[in-house]
Amino acid sequence: MPPKLYLVRHAQGEHNATQDYTLPDPVLTEKGEDQCRKLQDSFLYHETIELVLASPLRRTIQTAALSFGPTLARNDVTFIAVPEAQEVSDMGSDTGSAPNELKGYLAKLFADGTLDFDIKQKLDLSLVKEGWNVKSGYYAYTREAISKRAADLRSWLFQRPEDHVLLVTHGAFLHFLTEDWDVDDPMIGTSYHNCELRQFVFTPGSSKDDAHVTETAESLNSRGAHEEEKDPHVVDELKTLSNGHA
Repeated sequence: MPPKLYLVRHAQGEHNATQDYTLPDPVLTEKGEDQCRKLQDSFLYHETIELVLASPLRRTIQTAALSFGPTLARNDVTFIAVPEAQEVSDMGSDTGSAPNELKGYLAKLFADGTLDFDIKQKLDLSLVKEGWNVKSGYYAYTREAISKRAADLRSWLFQRPEDHVLLVTHGAFLHFLTEDWDVDDPMIGTSYHNCELRQFVFTPGSSKDDAHVTETAESLNSRGAHEEEKDPHVVDELKTLSNGHA
């Protein structure tokens, strides 16, 4: 049986606060770190999650580690960085770091010792290959390329053996992953707020070659259906792609 998915947008990054989207691979702000602490306290599934995934950008790794520390401190939980889950645009803020640079950043990101686990030992970077952060080809800023990697990620998730999988990723990409990114639909098309959690299951007709998800009723009822994303970075990305200009 395919897993239930717990999907989270990263906490506030420096680019969100400053609206400077040229910042390279920005980290979380103090407010973002506080959002992570609040999510950790309110998250009800620390003992349920079997696999934690994150986009390999620094802010998503931080969000996963700070929000789900009790989950990741469990020895039976794996933590994997997944390049397919990176954000859609080719701006500096959505362009990740080279694999060797990313490895070097890990200790610095958590130098204050706030984690209950060793991030360098816990985080599996084996899928993060050279070129993952080059916004061309498979990772190009085009609707076709983004839809392709979203479909590939759904297929990969569908085939995972775990029952409960958590993914920390990005606002615009989440709409491609869940195929509910039309902002004109206030129920399923609203963008995610920083550190927002939603839950999805695979549709009954899904297969490894054609996998789709639907949001659970519990998740729909727990969020503000008419609260549209106000971060212009995400809104502009969605408008551009929905108009077919990318």
